[in-house]
Amino acid sequence: MRANHHRFVAFAYVVREGSFSAAATRLGITQSAVTQHVAKLEKQVGSQLLLRSREGVELTRTGQEFYDLADRLVALDAAITERLEGFEAMARGHIKIIANAPLPALRAISQFRQAYPDVEIDFALHAWTTATRLLRERRADVGLITDPPIADDWVRVPVQQARYVAYLPSGAPLASREILCFKDLALETIILPETGSLTERVVRQALDKHGIQLQRTIKMTTFPLMCEAVLQGAGIAIFLGNSGLISRGLVEIPIAELSQVHETAVVAPKDRARLRLVKAFIEIASSSDFR
Repeated sequence: MRANHHRFVAFAYVVREGSFSAAATRLGITQSAVTQHVAKLEKQVGSQLLLRSREGVELTRTGQEFYDLADRLVALDAAITERLEGFEAMARGHIKIIANAPLPALRAISQFRQAYPDVEIDFALHAWTTATRLLRERRADVGLITDPPIADDWVRVPVQQARYVAYLPSGAPLASREILCFKDLALETIILPETGSLTERVVRQALDKHGIQLQRTIKMTTFPLMCEAVLQGAGIAIFLGNSGLISRGLVEIPIAELSQVHETAVVAPKDRARLRLVKAFIEIASSSDFR
């Protein structure tokens, strides 16, 4: 039995958009039609492709295999549409962006919006582990990732470099220091991103290497929340330097044991990187003016 193009496209959009209703909106068809397409595809495959829950949809192992093929088909469709419609396709397009580094992503999005004001942008900030997984699973068009894994089927263009620093209120006792050591922070309350973040992993590895244990830590979901917690006196945050304007009013101090420089890059699957909108975003994010 030959593969049905519409079924694969509907399935791919359900995964990319996270729900049947969002997929229907994106495709301009009814939710019932999307549901039928996916049900018929599952029947044709002979296995369940999606697990449905209140939180959305999740791929089964078989579903992940088929999604990789289905999303490549969607990317090919988009490339063909761009060829047929020319630059008009960019004027009313849609791009899905993810990141684990807030400031580089928001700067790039701001400049991209100026160049393409009518393009619909979906943006989400995730922990490093989640962001890299979503790109690997082709759940986004492009991402700005710190120290992204090397993959043969990814385009990777460096954007900026930074090292980890401690964020402190300007009036804190340690704020006048030029550099800090883990021993200086051992008795402080340290604010780190959630488990699965690159920051949390790098800090834990450095602590183990130097045989130092932090007495008190607080986990938070986003960098802006971490900065607000520091301003409120909750503790000292560790994150990449120059990560966001929200940190104004805070002092950034290098940490001796975290001297390694980390590279943030704009990353996309190779077939999606050839699409005009994605290519344009990569060019803007990696331009000298942006950096």
